[in-house]
Amino acid sequence: MRTSEIAKRFLDYFEQHDHLVVPSASLISPNPTTLFTIAGMVPFIPYLMGEQTPPKHRMASNQKCVRTLDIDEVGKTTRHGTFFQMLGNFSFGDYFKEEAIHYAYELLTTPQDKGGYGFDPEKLWMTTFTDDEEARSMWKNEGVDPEHIQIMGMEDNFWTTGGPGPGGPCSEIYVDRGPKYGVEGGPIADENRYIEIWDLVFENYEVDNVKSKTDLHIVGELENKNIDTGAGLERLAYLMQGKQNIYETDEVFPVIEAAQKLSGRTYGDDEAMDVRFRIVADHVRSALMIMSDGVRPSNNGRGYVLRRLLRRTVKAMRELGVTEPVMPTLLPTSKAAMEPSYPELNDTFHDVSEAAYGEEDAFRRTLESGTEIFDMAVTKAKQGGSDLVSGEDAFKLHDTYGFPIEITLEMAADQGVKVDEAKFRELMAEQKSRARADALKKRHNVDLSVYDDFKKTLLQPIDFLGYTDMSARAKVLGIMQEGKGSVPAVTGPANIEVILDRTPFYAEMGGEVGDTGTLYLVGSDNRYGRRGILQSLMCTCTRYYHRVQLVSFLGHIVAVTFFCLCIGTGGDDSSHKESCEKSLLYHILFYFI
Repeated sequence: MRTSEIAKRFLDYFEQHDHLVVPSASLISPNPTTLFTIAGMVPFIPYLMGEQTPPKHRMASNQKCVRTLDIDEVGKTTRHGTFFQMLGNFSFGDYFKEEAIHYAYELLTTPQDKGGYGFDPEKLWMTTFTDDEEARSMWKNEGVDPEHIQIMGMEDNFWTTGGPGPGGPCSEIYVDRGPKYGVEGGPIADENRYIEIWDLVFENYEVDNVKSKTDLHIVGELENKNIDTGAGLERLAYLMQGKQNIYETDEVFPVIEAAQKLSGRTYGDDEAMDVRFRIVADHVRSALMIMSDGVRPSNNGRGYVLRRLLRRTVKAMRELGVTEPVMPTLLPTSKAAMEPSYPELNDTFHDVSEAAYGEEDAFRRTLESGTEIFDMAVTKAKQGGSDLVSGEDAFKLHDTYGFPIEITLEMAADQGVKVDEAKFRELMAEQKSRARADALKKRHNVDLSVYDDFKKTLLQPIDFLGYTDMSARAKVLGIMQEGKGSVPAVTGPANIEVILDRTPFYAEMGGEVGDTGTLYLVGSDNRYGRRGILQSLMCTCTRYYHRVQLVSFLGHIVAVTFFCLCIGTGGDDSSHKESCEKSLLYHILFYFI
């Protein structure tokens, strides 16, 4: 049974039992503290916490998830993966423990020709929380052998969000894979033989003061009890498809097959090379799904995680002996495997593939230039009787050749040496300090970040009047002072930059010189007083910053002061005439294009 069919059967079953089936939420987490959606219940947290009213009190989904905390372990075993899918059914103050147990058992044991999964009841085992005699009784009522119901403590069978809120005992469902996978005795004895496939969480308590999984305070019973379940789709798939692990399923193995053809190697012949095959299979799929939700490679946040996935793929393929581009083969292969479950992948694939191929091309050049330097650094360390690549060499690889430190660390481990990472971090910190100091000098000792922070406070774009006006009356929205950043007020003499709500000044950009002119204070009697020589400076295409030199007699200026701006006053305005003509031309061309 294909993975997409397994998911469909789950959702169809719960839809038939009056659940609202909702599509997967984006992999981009709505929680600002996490980069990705890391669990199937994440989109439902507002309902579980009682913060929002759900559209229906019974819901079900197949949620895309990504976890990359253990990215370095991917491939080393067959149990680690970064992208996975979580099937879940949820009840928000509707049904509770008895129905949740019945639904799970019925779907798992109903024959496949009748719409179920067809698991042998004799191969199913359940774990329950220490005090949850009720759950054990309900499993027995479903026909489960009492010998197959085991008891575990809070470490394994009690769930919380990790903070104050709902919590409660859970019951986990396992499948016995048989004696060749380990010893008898149920999940307590061997979790390699007995594989967990479904976790049923019974949220009936309010908890607080959560210090760990076993150290928390139960406040009391919840007024509205919730059900939150999660069934790992990839685990169900490899068990139902008769495979050994998630890497052999229909949504993952096609990438390994493509990698075999590119490399001329065979998966299963060499464990070291098998690790590379699994890295490729996992990372290509994860990169595809992350990019399809709008993320692009960068040096920050989600973009950096994506960049690592793509780079580790290219590096692993290189270690398999492939030096030519691989993403044009691997990425379409993964798309074809995943498309039955996510037909929308086709809508974004052109943009996704172009970005992925460009990232590979750039990193291949980095590998070509940096690998030789890295090998020299390893040789130098070994010749000096050390197993430590110097922090200076690691920094040179990063700073001069664009070699990511993560790749340096991985390659060092492959060659049996370490890297002086502490020294590398020290040199990186020094470089950032120098770059920050240079940026401050270039912007009159104003940290660039203050501009970014201020832009976020603007309610609307600054009104550019340069196509029609030589002067304008404007309000001061903000003041940036040399060496201080954003300030509420300033007294001359001083070098400042003012942000106004409107301006006729053409900005310095595209090789064009910005306009210069004069700024006048508008008094309460609407009379003007000379205040400073003004030159416009634009940081973005919609935000104009006016650099002003305040002379000694200027007095005190605060935000919300009104000014009159005049272009070219007291001098030749030919520069304005030329720039204004070009601005108008650009405006006209943009309008018609």
